[in-house]
Amino acid sequence: MFTYTIPLGKETLTPNDLKMDKSACRKYGPCGTGEKALYLNSFYLDRRYYIPFSCIQRVFKRVAMSKGGFTGKGIFATLPYLVVIYDGGKEKQCLFKHEEHVDKLLEDIRRYHPGIPLLSEAVEKKLAKRAQEEAARIRPALSKEAQQQVHRLIKARDYLEERPMLFQALSRSAKAKRVNERSNPAYRWAALAIVLLGAAAALYGVYAILTKAGFGIYFTLFGLAAIFLFASANVLPTGRNNRRFIDRQWQEACENMEHFLKGYAKFPLPARYAHPVTLTRMIRVIEDARAVTAEEALHLVKEDLKKLNASVTVEQEEYDEIMSIKPMFLVEDYR
Repeated sequence: MFTYTIPLGKETLTPNDLKMDKSACRKYGPCGTGEKALYLNSFYLDRRYYIPFSCIQRVFKRVAMSKGGFTGKGIFATLPYLVVIYDGGKEKQCLFKHEEHVDKLLEDIRRYHPGIPLLSEAVEKKLAKRAQEEAARIRPALSKEAQQQVHRLIKARDYLEERPMLFQALSRSAKAKRVNERSNPAYRWAALAIVLLGAAAALYGVYAILTKAGFGIYFTLFGLAAIFLFASANVLPTGRNNRRFIDRQWQEACENMEHFLKGYAKFPLPARYAHPVTLTRMIRVIEDARAVTAEEALHLVKEDLKKLNASVTVEQEEYDEIMSIKPMFLVEDYR
């Protein structure tokens, strides 16, 4: 049967359990989470495969970037993937149109299946190594005021991490806004023109097949390939991929964060920069005796971010940190 849901793991669900679990699963883009299994897409069909949670070793997000990335020179910007490791090391990777769907799915797994790791092994090792290096690093003696400021920033970071969806939305919408502002609008219209040509080629191919005109299958395959490629690349001008919608998403993310921070007296950051990585970098600035107060630390974090451009080489983990917060500062012009 064409719509049959294909099992990937060693374990399987009974037909009745599969039917009930899939029909009630929570959908996030092309994938979904049920009570018993994770549902994954194929190239053409949403939730085509399933893996019981008992077979899953870890699930994490992988973001690929086209040439140019956030400079606006790349036509496809970022491509978010969900990666599932199961059955002793097998891997299934699923492409999403919208990164927020990956984040929401991972948050769902964090909530309902807390035993499943949500980071890759490589990232876990790097974080553990960094923690060891931080613990072993000899830092200058801090004044009482500086120690109080570090404690204040740690408390603020813990508060933010209670609602990861809020700071993730800030980071995600800032990236989208930055890409939109820096991208050449001609790319989107060129992609739309290619999709329309692809649709015309596909229709002609179908017509050629029916009339036995020859080469029809090639026109059909070319047209469908063009449609699927550009439709999945999140580059076409659509209701969710235009400047007005993207600006509104950024404003809503800032407003939601502002509302959340009303429950915290004297939060040390403006809502538009409220991200655990920002606070972590401020803590480092104070611990390195470059600043004493949170205000001074934020100013130095801004200066550090300004110096980091395409000509500067950093480690992968440093790059990940930078890309999670720098777009927020860029779209607000560091104000």
